[in-house]
Amino acid sequence: MSDRPAVSLKRVSRHFGRTRAMDEVDLDIAEGEFFAMLGPSGSGKTTCLRVIAGFEQPSSGEVVIFGQNATGVPPYRRDVNTVFQDYALFPHMTVLENVAYSLMLKKVGRAERAKQAETALELVRLPGFGHRKPAELSGGQRQRVALARAIVNRPKVLLLDEPLGALDLKLRENMQEELKQLQRTLGVTFIFVTHDQSEALSMADRVAVFNAGKVVQVGAPEEVYRRPSTPFVADFVGSSNVLPPAFVERISGEARWASLRPEQVRVGPAEGAAPGALIGDLKARLYLGATVRYAVALPDVTLHAVMPAGGPALPEDGRVAIAFDRSALHFMEGEA
Repeated sequence: MSDRPAVSLKRVSRHFGRTRAMDEVDLDIAEGEFFAMLGPSGSGKTTCLRVIAGFEQPSSGEVVIFGQNATGVPPYRRDVNTVFQDYALFPHMTVLENVAYSLMLKKVGRAERAKQAETALELVRLPGFGHRKPAELSGGQRQRVALARAIVNRPKVLLLDEPLGALDLKLRENMQEELKQLQRTLGVTFIFVTHDQSEALSMADRVAVFNAGKVVQVGAPEEVYRRPSTPFVADFVGSSNVLPPAFVERISGEARWASLRPEQVRVGPAEGAAPGALIGDLKARLYLGATVRYAVALPDVTLHAVMPAGGPALPEDGRVAIAFDRSALHFMEGEA
């Protein structure tokens, strides 16, 4: 991965009337990086992607792509390609014609564009599918055709707008692995927009978390997960226990917001609990296959725990003990 930024956003804002879809966003995305933009609906991540693509122009600030100021430059003159959530395939064209369409617009010869399109289909594991129509393909296959159409021009930056959102869970998990492998094979910069935390954490080299038009944290997936900068990040990325200052002061002596990941919390019978354990009411038990998720109500907060399945039986709607290492608390700035 090069240290040179493939894409730089410099205090970029995008306003729609009084709505600040992007609010002075600063980002540097390295060449060859798999970069995820993560956030809830309306957080600004898709607007950010569209600004990089050139489909939206900033209200203020600069977009720089490989050292060139791209602000005001139309999409077709940027060295980027976009894969949309709905794939946007031409239904009347064959798969090969769909993939080769942009090459046709560039007046590449018929034989050469067919060759390049076939190579792109091989990269996405669809050799021999060129004669089919999009309607004859599964959702996962259509997604791969959209990828092939985007990479056939060998762009330096590939933008992906929630491309896995329409797939079922198993296929989505398979495509996460394939996308990561494709990015490594091509060596190009991937910028991936998603609201799914598992997609961002599993595929990205770095993650930018968006909220209310701002980037609230940027870092490696493990850093964002284990050391969230604000209560919003802790709650959104991985469903942490976000603990208010009054509770944290009672158990640690510091009146600060803190996060505590559910997998770091242990639940057991209240009878015979170790000294220092917190006693609460078991309100919910969700069996998730390999793990069980518990919700335990304490007097001033409800804590969630995730533990391996097959542990000791606990009384439904009964008293249980909560324990965790105080070192597992991660202190944060800001407010909930």
